[in-house]
Amino acid sequence: MLGAGIDWAESFHDVALGRPGEGVIEQFRIDHTAAGVNRLVARCLELETDPADVRVVLETRHGLLVETLADAGFTVLPVNPDVVARRRGPAKKKDDAEDARICCLLALDQFLELRKLIPHGELAGELRTIARDDERAARDERRLLNRLRADLLATFPAALAIAGGNLGSPVMLKLLSRWPGHDELAAADPHDIAAFARAASHGWPDRFAARVADALAADRLPVKDYLARAKTGTIALTATQLLAIRDQRRAWERRMAELLLGTARRGHATQAKEPDPGKAVPGGDIYLSFPGLGDRLAARIAGEIGDDITQFATPNGLQCYGGTAPVTRRSGRSEFVVARRLAHNHYLGAAVHQWAFCSLSRSAWAREFYDGKIAAGKSHHSALRALANRWLEILWHCLVKRIRYDETIHIRNRQQAHQHPSAA
Repeated sequence: MLGAGIDWAESFHDVALGRPGEGVIEQFRIDHTAAGVNRLVARCLELETDPADVRVVLETRHGLLVETLADAGFTVLPVNPDVVARRRGPAKKKDDAEDARICCLLALDQFLELRKLIPHGELAGELRTIARDDERAARDERRLLNRLRADLLATFPAALAIAGGNLGSPVMLKLLSRWPGHDELAAADPHDIAAFARAASHGWPDRFAARVADALAADRLPVKDYLARAKTGTIALTATQLLAIRDQRRAWERRMAELLLGTARRGHATQAKEPDPGKAVPGGDIYLSFPGLGDRLAARIAGEIGDDITQFATPNGLQCYGGTAPVTRRSGRSEFVVARRLAHNHYLGAAVHQWAFCSLSRSAWAREFYDGKIAAGKSHHSALRALANRWLEILWHCLVKRIRYDETIHIRNRQQAHQHPSAA
């Protein structure tokens, strides 16, 4: 067996190699290039002919370096950076070569249990990437929409009256990208506005043109001319960005549904009429069978879990990975439960937290469970975290048994579980 510790960076990586009983036998630095990584792989195979017996410890689980090492057949063992930091000297000095040596010793420690990285397949990897990008785009969309609202309040309040409560609608964004100021829109012909609304697929173009005229004619506080001129370009730019984000998110949503179902969705069906298992992420239809999981949220959860549920030997392993399992500290007569697990997959944790909230209106037992936690004095987020913990346990069993979720069966099982203690 060969242990390899890597302190990774953007342009180069420090490497330490070692063997059991000998400790670290070699240290060197490689460039973050194809030649540099190939040099590392070749040197490891010179010292250990079986790639599976090369245990690589490093402080990340993503990136081109990790993918190359996994493709070479090495056993990749990602660790939290805090694990390495706790093993530094008394001065806690940060040194790249020393961190690589510590990672190598972690790889050689036979008593330390490290979870092997199981790489995502191509479909699951694509789903995870798209879902993460969609989540970031959703945050950008909210940020830009808030900025647009603030700019309109300062220079073009009539636009907010036209939008009502739907400023982010495609019609309003197209309107603002074409007429980003009060004067520009007031100079437009009403027939042009009606034609614009009709081209933008608005259901009542004449009503829309009348609403625009009423909003422009309403009494408003005066706006400085220089401020209105300065914000015209900003408003048009923001509206254009929001339209681009919206179009891309819709394209991502269609692709996520296709990856989950194996084929393009027809309408709002959760099952494909002509599914192709080779083009779907394993268990995609199982995720969509749960209440509260649509295409986007199911894709976020499925992408983070991956296509191999066996990497989590128990439901608790998945719950710890998602950050929903409580952390208990017992010492003497005291017992303290940490409200939230800090070291977890934050993408998965945020997704299952949102899933728990969405399930409240779609699952009877979930609502009952949440209300019971609130009645017991738990906060809103604590109750959602407990509910998310239960959902992950159910999800694990469904994925392992390869069965879709059935609300009736689950409620019956819960009733039977509650009756056993009383019968005993």
